Amino acid sequence: MKHLFAVLLLFVSLLGIQAQEAYPFRDVTLPIEERVNDLIARLRLPEKVQLMKHQSPEIKRLGIPAYNWWNEALHGVARTSEKVTVFPQAIALAATFDTEALEKCADMISSEGRALFNEDLRAGKTGGPYRGLTYWTPNVNIFRDPRWGRGQETYGEDPYLTSKMGAAMVRGLEGSDPDYLKAVACAKHYAVHSGPEASRHTFDISVSAYDLWDTYLPAFRELVVKAGVHGVMCAYNRVDNQPCCGNNELLHYILRNQWGFEGYVTSDCWAINDFAHHHKTHANDIEAVSDAVLKGTDLECGNLYQLLEQGVQQGLIEERDIDVSLKRLLTILFKIGLFDPVDKNPYGQIGREVIECDAHKKQAYEMARKSMVLLKNEGDILPLDRNKIKRIAVVGPNADDEQTLLANYFGTPSEIITPLKSLKRRLQGKIAIDYMKGVDHVSLLEAAPSFETIAAQAKNADVILFFSGINANYEGEQGDAGADGYVGFASGDRTSIQLPSVQLDLLKALKQTGRPIILVNMSGSVMSFEWESQHVDAILQAWYGGQAAGDAITDILFGDYNPAGRMPLTTYMNDADLPPFEDYAMQNRTYRYFRGQVRYPFGYGLSYTTFQYSPCTVDSIVQTGQTIQFTARVTNSGERDGEEVVQLYIAHTGEHHAPRPICALKGFQRIALKKGESREVTFTLSPEELALVNQDGMLIEQAGKADVYIGGGLPYHSEGIFYPLTISGDKYQVY
Repeated sequence: MKHLFAVLLLFVSLLGIQAQEAYPFRDVTLPIEERVNDLIARLRLPEKVQLMKHQSPEIKRLGIPAYNWWNEALHGVARTSEKVTVFPQAIALAATFDTEALEKCADMISSEGRALFNEDLRAGKTGGPYRGLTYWTPNVNIFRDPRWGRGQETYGEDPYLTSKMGAAMVRGLEGSDPDYLKAVACAKHYAVHSGPEASRHTFDISVSAYDLWDTYLPAFRELVVKAGVHGVMCAYNRVDNQPCCGNNELLHYILRNQWGFEGYVTSDCWAINDFAHHHKTHANDIEAVSDAVLKGTDLECGNLYQLLEQGVQQGLIEERDIDVSLKRLLTILFKIGLFDPVDKNPYGQIGREVIECDAHKKQAYEMARKSMVLLKNEGDILPLDRNKIKRIAVVGPNADDEQTLLANYFGTPSEIITPLKSLKRRLQGKIAIDYMKGVDHVSLLEAAPSFETIAAQAKNADVILFFSGINANYEGEQGDAGADGYVGFASGDRTSIQLPSVQLDLLKALKQTGRPIILVNMSGSVMSFEWESQHVDAILQAWYGGQAAGDAITDILFGDYNPAGRMPLTTYMNDADLPPFEDYAMQNRTYRYFRGQVRYPFGYGLSYTTFQYSPCTVDSIVQTGQTIQFTARVTNSGERDGEEVVQLYIAHTGEHHAPRPICALKGFQRIALKKGESREVTFTLSPEELALVNQDGMLIEQAGKADVYIGGGLPYHSEGIFYPLTISGDKYQVY
């Protein structure tokens, strides 16, 4: 009898599987929309609301596998237990000013993530944490204030640079197949979000229409309208007293209606919980979840969306409204191939062999070299001559700190090459190395030698390499970072842009040795370098450089690579230059609006060679609504091969153009030139790039005068040339 029951159970099970396979949503020959509609029609309300949470459960009766939407890939596949390739942090990638190289990185990242996902799909284990293909990156918030701890996740302070780098990341992650997505990118945090971390769950932000459209929205628009990103994450904070994840203006009018976004919107994690409990904009969680979905937040990262069932019962939301969001979510899952045989997916055969392959490790190394910015080189002390140096002193908290190089939202590689590790490998048997950590990032070390003892030892060296800075334990996301109790830090943010005083005190002691000091600084933001810029011989901004940062630094210090990174941020003179952190008005912020003196400007970076610019014949008049080209000839006039980041800025000079930036980046190209080589570099400017945002938030091109500058950095801060431009004709509204 038991045997007969088992046979019957198996028979019924086989019939169920056959029935599932016969469902139209399983038919790969049908359009995705038809398949999605069929699946939704078979779902019950309790199942639907569970599928709208980031931990979507398995639905056995329909053969729907579990899926976890939450994954990270900021600068490499993150948080997995697997060993993966770790590229430099996002702010460092921005410093490369190289969209082609960044897109290549993103393609490699999605290959590694796809390999892991393909394994899970074959094994029927797609619900594990940090194994899905929906990556909640890139972060295209504007790094408006250098104190923001999460600014390191962004591409800097400039909307144009952020737009182009973010779009490159999207293209690389998502691939180019017309039917399937290699992975899914997500533009975050939408919108007007950049600290302070401590108040992000309660903060209400009001900005002018001008600042909203001139600074805070352009990168999101670029990723949605032009790069075709398939995901958007709404932020924790409120904008005009509406939570971003329940903001009708942002989510409906702008994102869906004006920009035509057809992808999915996810909340930041537990942001819906903030509606009733922190923002106090909703009476309870049932009202909160119902309103969030009605306003356009399709997926919840958190654990409240099961309450949508009660929202339907109470008449706060209708099931058909839930179906709208569910359709967007299921469309994404179909596009990554969750319901299809792997042989039908062009990305289905990517295997484990790509993870940490030689090409990926080489790219991580190249991006680290490309990202580093030489800020000072007094007396051309760099590059160091191996033949003239017998001993170096290596000092500082970041000389041998692996965690520093990985930044935040990181994966773990098989090998992390710190500066000390690289120097020992490269210089073994040639140059003696005296290593003394000296201090921790923000405090003294226990039982460490005195500063006098360290300085006495360092005096025996020909040069002192001081590895300064902080790491993601001190700047980053609230809850993940924070050095509360130490001067200069609070809840993941910094309260000062000075180097921690304990490091500065040690530097001053080392200065007394009379030996040259080369400062290699690692941080996700800028340091003011008030004392350092006047007293050390060279400064290299090395960011958080990923798994191969040590070798990249050694290459630059000893001339095996000519640095060409450029600053994606303004280095202010001191803390007094910064407006209140909570003030989101752009007046007196970033290179576009700050009128004071700066230490190192946006777009700045030194080289071991020199570049000269000469003008080319161009048309200096353009009609509104038309494109125009500008060309300059760039010559490597120095004695070394090198790379130059050619930058184009526009400054509108007509008095009727108000408000307006002082100048604005509207083009950049990174080029390599051998010594003595020349090349013409051409930029094509569209009406969008020639236009200005008006006080109502409209982007309009109108008749007037402007200066176009092409050079190696900001106007008046770099070698370059000006072209006068006359814009004529009637007003042309871009958007």
